[in-house]
Amino acid sequence: WHYISLGQVSQQMEVMVDDIAALLNAVDVRAIMKQYQESGKGDEPIIHFYETFLAEYDPETRERRGVYYTPQPVVSYIVRSVNILLKDRFGLSEGLADERVKLLDPAAGTMTFVAEAIRLAFKEFTEKYGEGVKEKLKRHILQNYYAFELLMAPYAIGHMKIGFLLESLGIPLKEGERFQLYLTNTLEMEELPESRFPGLASLSEESHKAARIKKNEPILVIMGNPPYSGISENINEWTERLLKTDIDGVQSYYKVDGKPLGEKKVWLQDDYVKFLRFAQWKINKTGKGIVAMITNHSYIDNPTFRGMRQSLLKTFDEIYILDLHGNSLKRETTPEGLPDENIFDIRQGVAIGIFVKHGKKELRGIYHLDLYGSREEKYKWLETHDITNAGYKPIKPVKPFYFFVPYSPNRDYQTWPSISEIFPVSSTGIVTARDKLTIHYTPEEVWATVINFVRMNEEDARRFYGLGSDKKGWKVSLAQEDLKYNGGPHRDKIVPVLYRPFDVRYTYYTGRDSGFIWRPRYKVMRHMLAGENVGLCGSRQATREGIPPAFITTNIVDAHAITDAVSITYLFPLYLYPSDLVSKDKKPNIADWLFEKLKEAYGFTPEPEDILAYIYAVLYSPTYRQNFTNELKIDFPRIPFTKEAEIFKEMAELGKELIDLHLLRKIPDEPKIKYEGHGDDMVEFVKYDPESGRVFINKNKYFVGITTEMWEYMIGGYQVLQKYLKDRKGRRLENPIRYINIVKALAQTIEIQKLIDEVYPQIEPSTL
Repeated sequence: WHYISLGQVSQQMEVMVDDIAALLNAVDVRAIMKQYQESGKGDEPIIHFYETFLAEYDPETRERRGVYYTPQPVVSYIVRSVNILLKDRFGLSEGLADERVKLLDPAAGTMTFVAEAIRLAFKEFTEKYGEGVKEKLKRHILQNYYAFELLMAPYAIGHMKIGFLLESLGIPLKEGERFQLYLTNTLEMEELPESRFPGLASLSEESHKAARIKKNEPILVIMGNPPYSGISENINEWTERLLKTDIDGVQSYYKVDGKPLGEKKVWLQDDYVKFLRFAQWKINKTGKGIVAMITNHSYIDNPTFRGMRQSLLKTFDEIYILDLHGNSLKRETTPEGLPDENIFDIRQGVAIGIFVKHGKKELRGIYHLDLYGSREEKYKWLETHDITNAGYKPIKPVKPFYFFVPYSPNRDYQTWPSISEIFPVSSTGIVTARDKLTIHYTPEEVWATVINFVRMNEEDARRFYGLGSDKKGWKVSLAQEDLKYNGGPHRDKIVPVLYRPFDVRYTYYTGRDSGFIWRPRYKVMRHMLAGENVGLCGSRQATREGIPPAFITTNIVDAHAITDAVSITYLFPLYLYPSDLVSKDKKPNIADWLFEKLKEAYGFTPEPEDILAYIYAVLYSPTYRQNFTNELKIDFPRIPFTKEAEIFKEMAELGKELIDLHLLRKIPDEPKIKYEGHGDDMVEFVKYDPESGRVFINKNKYFVGITTEMWEYMIGGYQVLQKYLKDRKGRRLENPIRYINIVKALAQTIEIQKLIDEVYPQIEPSTL
């Protein structure tokens, strides 16, 4: 037991550990490992033990570090494809066994990719030259194959795995031999200082050897499965320079066509992006080579990654994108409408990217392929295909987005102004980091929470409210300090917030960053608090086809007010106020040039409310959304302003009706919706019966008169009527009449959309 403990342990623990050690000692581990290795299935039990153990023991670390065992079919596909490319594109007839091949896995985990590369190299080399060449190939592997790993457990398992593998191949490691797997963070260039302490001295030596490979060793092949972490912990001077500057001839990811991205929020800090950038930089320094990785698939078609895509296009001669989909956040399905499963137990879809730099102009090309279906279907396909027979289709990425998917831009649509150009001041909605603490259904609940929370000591507050450890820049101590600011808490800081469509809740809002609310977006949200105002809620990317990508509000908004986890809700205030104080002075948040162009076209200057209403009507046009489905998935909606004044007025009037409905200012008499039954109003479950038009909230109480069309109606990422009730499960429905009014508003919205679609086809877009 003393080998796994840095101090004294209890006698009971000592006995348990000794029992486990005795049990393991009685097991013929080598025989088990040899059996697994020879089976070729890659199902090493030690690896599965590690991932499963970590998932239960420390799921936060597993999530943060991206510890997910790569399925063997994926590894096999990538390794076999790389082996083929080495032969066909670089003239290395021995492929991975060629002595000129230097290979690196920069996020090796338990060495799955390297082990598969070794297996394939030995299989082909010995079949070609005989068993007597094993020692020669072993020397090549130990001298020219490298791997980096950050976490100690997979690092140790990785060394074990390679040791067992080489032994099963009949060439065990001898005294003084080791595989060049180093304990290091690939995304850090600083070396650990030398130390005389035994343990630290070893780590320092690992760091120095890894740094030599990072900085100086010419690598030909980089492959692996880097971690995916949207909020990266690898933020340092080196990674910032790597991403944001033109380094060693490689274009920055933060610019496109020579200009800065201009994004207010970018996703380029994800760890997988940094690993791809490192690999790109390393291959470019070598002058040729291959990068083959399975990663999050968001970089292939998200507008934010357009600079990254252009940079990759400039560095590599051939790019192969195999989109494995499986994105449950987007609720992806197969083209036939069947379930599409992820090959990992994660929600984010993934893709295999193979990037080749060889300098042969005649072989340049960008290729793409979609693979949908069940997990098992995808595994079988990967096992029987490689880069030569997969069926990739050529694509031509074009400006301004340089998508790595098939895309033909609508030229007319691209000439229309975007809502981000029409409304110059905007931001994403507020991000609390702790919704359960900061967002409540009533002002009274907010006040009670604030008073209780601010009086507790930090650790008691953390436990009582289930806040977990501090992260993402939100800290219990800073949240409490924010509430105490200027003699607080103060009741007048409690404000309404649009949390979901029609779902107005309350929060305590000071406007200070990293306080009670993590990202309050004060520079924009203050305009919703300084006086009467309305704001357009929109999304940069519509994740659901045919769903209205907009809503209206008079309040500050949550970051997911109309968007689910896939994207972010943006707020575009109609008016801007000059100061933080409540004021009557305001100016339109509409570009001056638009007023001028519309006056020129119509002979009068439209009111700001009319322009907003026209835009709102366009966004709720089913025909508009159907015609520009692909465009709405890419960026903020673009608006076709009509040349005809009368058409503008008609659309604006319909838009105003929608705005009044969605703010519940005017509720129609029809349809007749009633709340029936006896007993309490506790929402115990939510069940819709299409035959009777009833929505039950418990066994005794229900709403009646709701058609299937009303029930299934969606705004942004939410099925409105279902979402409103499901979010109140376990609570008493305090205002059933509000729910009735929401139903009526949606019913009338459906009718107005029909009227909009009678007018919309008459729009002949003006050149603005």
